[in-house]
Amino acid sequence: MSAVKKQEPPGQLRGKPHAILSLVDYQTGSVVSREILSRPAGTVTVFAFDEGQQLSEHTAPFDALVLVVDGEAEVTIAGRRHLVTGGEMILMPASVPHALKAVKKFKMILIMIRS
Repeated sequence: MSAVKKQEPPGQLRGKPHAILSLVDYQTGSVVSREILSRPAGTVTVFAFDEGQQLSEHTAPFDALVLVVDGEAEVTIAGRRHLVTGGEMILMPASVPHALKAVKKFKMILIMIRS
């Protein structure tokens, strides 16, 4: 996997509708992220994974909700693989090993709850 490339946060998101798919662009051979909201209680980040790109297995101290909005991802939680496609979501529990891989290029919203 190449390094996660962070795009600058979009300006003036508050109070205006935005097309989720346009908040982050696919880049060949990369995982791109854009943080939409960051608060002490948690974050909301939009990601775009090129096909075959992945985040290797890791743990997080907080629950994380993945909402796939485009494409297809394999999400592995505690060794169990799940195919998640556009319009589906999956909860990755705190302190449980998980990984994500783009079966096809995909975009997701990651909601991390810290409290």
